[in-house]
Amino acid sequence: MNKIKIFNSGIKDVKFGSGVKVVKPVNIYGCEIGDNCFIGPFVEIQKDVTIGNNTKVQSHTFICELVSVGDNCFIGHGVMFINDLFSDGGPAKGNKELWKSTQIGNKVSIGSNATILPVSICDNVVIGAGSVVTKNIDKPGTYVGNPAKLIIKRI
Repeated sequence: MNKIKIFNSGIKDVKFGSGVKVVKPVNIYGCEIGDNCFIGPFVEIQKDVTIGNNTKVQSHTFICELVSVGDNCFIGHGVMFINDLFSDGGPAKGNKELWKSTQIGNKVSIGSNATILPVSICDNVVIGAGSVVTKNIDKPGTYVGNPAKLIIKRI
């Protein structure tokens, strides 16, 4: 006979700032969410994630461990953050020492269905819908494509 383990999703051990709005169902645990944030339905935010003030996370987004998002950001629908680069040829299988972190600056907008690998993104950046960010972004501007490339420079 098969033994089935069922885990409940929900909200557990989250430090919320003031004025936060969350639309259930969500799976949010062990993270910190700043003031005046919005978290849409079907979002997962894992432990050790920090979300800055006034940031909006749209539905169906996955924010894995080791991600930090700044203030006044917008994360579109279905954005996926990655922390495991399969550096040993496959999943880290619980070896979190192989995981990498991601830092998102302030005033960053990430379009729907973008994929963000472990990178650092500076302030004042727009990532186009469907883009794949594979390298650090250290200049403000608009980036699109796979891999994401600068198309509009900001001063």
